[in-house]
Amino acid sequence: MASTSTSATTTAPETDVSRRRSPRAPKRTGLARARRRETGVALLFLAPALFGFLAFYAWPTVRGFYLSFTDYDLLTGPKFTGLDNYRRMIDDGVFWNSLRVTLEYVVINIAAQTVVALALAVLIHRLTTSVVLRGAILLPYLVSNVVVALVWYWMADYNLGVINSVLGWIGIAPQGFFGDSDLAIPTIALVNTWRFMGYTALLLFAGLQMIPRHVYEAASLDGASEWRTFFSVTLPLLRPVLALVLVLDVIGSWQIFDTVAVTTKGGPVNATRVIQYYIYDQAFTRFSFGYASAMAVALFVILVGLAVAQLKLLRAGDSDQ
Repeated sequence: MASTSTSATTTAPETDVSRRRSPRAPKRTGLARARRRETGVALLFLAPALFGFLAFYAWPTVRGFYLSFTDYDLLTGPKFTGLDNYRRMIDDGVFWNSLRVTLEYVVINIAAQTVVALALAVLIHRLTTSVVLRGAILLPYLVSNVVVALVWYWMADYNLGVINSVLGWIGIAPQGFFGDSDLAIPTIALVNTWRFMGYTALLLFAGLQMIPRHVYEAASLDGASEWRTFFSVTLPLLRPVLALVLVLDVIGSWQIFDTVAVTTKGGPVNATRVIQYYIYDQAFTRFSFGYASAMAVALFVILVGLAVAQLKLLRAGDSDQ
């Protein structure tokens, strides 16, 4: 009898514990199933974007790296040539000229676009809350870049363009904006500045909205002027967003192609033959896909280096808030 009672007393707590633990097991199982179901749904929604990335970005990038070591003209199979394309690129004066021309375009475009867009963003943030005005600023960005380039090309025509007509009214001789080797790149840069400044301004405006209003109120109580507030409050707090915008703008500017393709086509005398147009010319006009791929790889390395350098110099990961 004693042994029976002892066994009963020892098994009772175990039964109680098992009863207390048993309801939790279905809950955990159900939670795991729900998480797996959510993961499956998420992967289903991500699948089209992932397929597009692999098909149109990842695979072409890998194949481009491979073709840069080959001689490939689209009509015959690729023939491995090692570093011959890169040696040719180093000795190619047109390649280095295209880098110089592209750099000139990037400097003019980024400087003008950043200054104008930052001014617009600050004015919108401090002076108006009109949604219509914000939308109007974005309108040029919504127009196709080819259409913008053609319209400005016609407006700047030497004989019939409205811009030269206005210059004639104020006593300035007509200018060959797209035909002059000294004016062509600045003209193309300013045309793209006009198109993209609204989009850049809205990105900066979004960054300005994240700055707490009490910071401006404190600066106003301290008697800071608008200029002092801008340089001591707005710019430091806007730096992470500004760094991101600059990186995106610089990468996009180095890939300028369509404006050149529909206006100057690289002329006059290679004055606007930017690197992207030169790559296109080698690949689809001269069918030298191996050499074009080598230049594309060089451009890729340049853009990665510029992006990393910009993020470090602008301290994009740091915040003054």
